[in-house]
This record gives sequence, C-alpha cells and structure tokens, in this order.
Amino acid sequence: MMEQQEPVKILFYVQHLLGIGHLKRTATLARNMMRAGFDVTVVSGGHEIDVDLGGARLIQLPATRATDLYFKVLVDEEGQQIDDEWRQRRADRLLEIYQQIRPDILITELFPFGRRQMRFELLPLLGAARSDTPRPLVISSVRDILVAQSKPGRNEEMLDLVERYFDYVMVHGDPALISLDKTFPHTARIREKIFYTGYVVDHTGVKGGAEAPGAGEVIVSSGGGAVGTNLLKTAIEARALSSAKALTWRMMVGVTVEAEIFDELTALAAEGVIIERARPDFTTLLMNCALSISQGGYNTVMEVLYAKCRAVIVPYAGGLETEQTLRARLLAEKGVLKIADEEGLTSEILASKVDEALLGPPAEAAIDVNGARASVELLKDWAGKRHG
Repeated sequence: MMEQQEPVKILFYVQHLLGIGHLKRTATLARNMMRAGFDVTVVSGGHEIDVDLGGARLIQLPATRATDLYFKVLVDEEGQQIDDEWRQRRADRLLEIYQQIRPDILITELFPFGRRQMRFELLPLLGAARSDTPRPLVISSVRDILVAQSKPGRNEEMLDLVERYFDYVMVHGDPALISLDKTFPHTARIREKIFYTGYVVDHTGVKGGAEAPGAGEVIVSSGGGAVGTNLLKTAIEARALSSAKALTWRMMVGVTVEAEIFDELTALAAEGVIIERARPDFTTLLMNCALSISQGGYNTVMEVLYAKCRAVIVPYAGGLETEQTLRARLLAEKGVLKIADEEGLTSEILASKVDEALLGPPAEAAIDVNGARASVELLKDWAGKRHG
C-alpha cells in the first residue's frame, strides 16, 4: 500500500496598512490553494478583518496600521506609535510561528518590493528560512504595478533581497496590459525568477435574473479603507443629476470606516439610496448591476472586468499613490471603463461620467483574470520539482 504524502505546507505573510486590498488578494489565493490540497496558514499583521480564507488557518499578529497616506507613522491596536520593544515582540512571534509550522513554501506578500517598514521582522524570518534544513521555497507575491522609488539605493536594495532570499517572484498581472518593468525598470537582473500569473480575481460572483442581488442597481464602493468617503458623498449627490436617477444606488461603506461617517452618509441618503457595509457577496452585486462606481483598487477593477459590468472608476491618488491611476488609464485606453479624476471631483462631473458609461459597452478586455488558478499551478510545479 502506497504511503499517503503529507500536503505541502504554505506559510503566507501579509501586512495591510491602509486599505484591505492586500489581504483580499491573499485570501483569494489562499482559498484556491486550499482547494488544490495545500495546507495553508496565513499570518496577518494588519487590523483584524473577517475574511474568507477557504479553511486556511489565520494567525493574527499584534496589529499595526498606518495613520497617514504616506505610511510614515505606524500605530498599534491602541493607536500608540510602535516602538522597538513592540517590533522585537512581533518579530519574535513571527519566528515562533515559522518554527511551529516549518513550511515547505514561504510566501511574502509585496515584500521586498514594498512593506520596507516591516524589515524588522521579515529579514529575521527570511534568514531563518534560508538557514533551515530542508530549506523552504521562498516566493514573493506581488501585484502588477509597484510604487516608484525616489530614494537612491532602494531599487538596488530590493534586487539584492530577491537575489539573496527568493526563489521566485509571482507577478499577479498580465504583461498584455502592463509588465513589471514599466514600474520597476530593473527586472533584467532577476528576470529568470519572475513568473506572471494573470490577475488574481474572486470568481465567486453569481449571475442571476431580475431578483438577483444588485440587479439593475448602481453599486458604489470605496474599498475597505477610510479614504473613499468623499466618493460616496459625491455619488449620493450625483444620482439626481444623472440619467440613472430612477435606479437604486447602493453605497458600500468600507468595513473600517467609523460609525460616525456611516451615520453621516445615512443622513445624506435620499429615497432610492441604500447605505450599507461592504458585503461578502460584492462580486455577485457586480455581476448583476447596471453600473459600478468605485475607486480603482486592484481587486475591484479586476472584479469589474470579470463581471463585465459598465463602470466608472475614480482612482485613489492620495499620498504616494500612482498605481490605481495608471491601471485605470490603461484600461480606459482600451475603452472598457470611464475614469473620473479624484482631484476636483464634483457631483456634476460624476453624473456625466455615469451617463457616458451607461451609453457605452460593458467592461470587457482580453486580459488574463485566471491568476489564482495559475498561481496554484506554479506552486504545484515548484513544489513537485523540490520533492521530485
């Protein structure tokens, strides 16, 4: 009788600091990894969010978040600025988790191409993995577009870390839209480690009839962070000025937005406007809606493309952010969605964009949105070579 092989163990590190997009993409990947038979543990360093990991274990580190759009100041759960003692405590905890799990594959989300603030715990973790026997595969999981580095030496530092610690870099994008070298023009040195997966998209949305959730509605969403309140307020005012004024407009308020802001939005809402917290069936709402109005985060934009709904994108452009605007512009050039700039946005401008989008075709582009499946296939292949 053949001995049954133990499932391949994956330890997946993720740190969200402002919105929850990084955690959402990690969750989509974790669900697909679990379905493929991997034993997955997600270790999260951001504030606790109820997220579907498909049965994967979630280990919550003492949480930290950014207090501003530039990620300059990080605070703990009590809002106190983190100090060296806090950092040491968390680094020790992360190493303890690694030693308990002894993963076959270690994945870091975004690092070393971002999350430089977390080097205090990630460098000891990577050092432990490199000196381990047997050594786990070490993989960076990174989105399609990176924030440009202005400080001298930063790009060199990233390349050195990839060369020293990482076996592979999974880029969750499609070079047919944009390749990594467009925002990280140093990929030649690590080209053999880079693998494109296509975009990671939650495929759980269900298309239904007239009674389906979101059917015939305008769905307005501002992501999981607190930066989209202005978009929601503007959309409430834009409804009466648009050709969609007879439709129900459903405002999805991010899970981290304070109760006071939620109440303020509720007070502004006229009849025909629904204010509610973000829902787990958001992708189903997109599959059935008349129009989506959203900020331009990776997850939402790709969910819009997968749902093939008409769309207006208002890319978040605060702080050092360039990623959302760049991706939205590339898609707008393909004619698949309309853009309204965040700066100077008024209800009149948004209403006119809504009218344009409703007259145009649904969002559709020849872009690979099967990134979760492709990521799993790559992991199977790499793990097989390691154990073969």
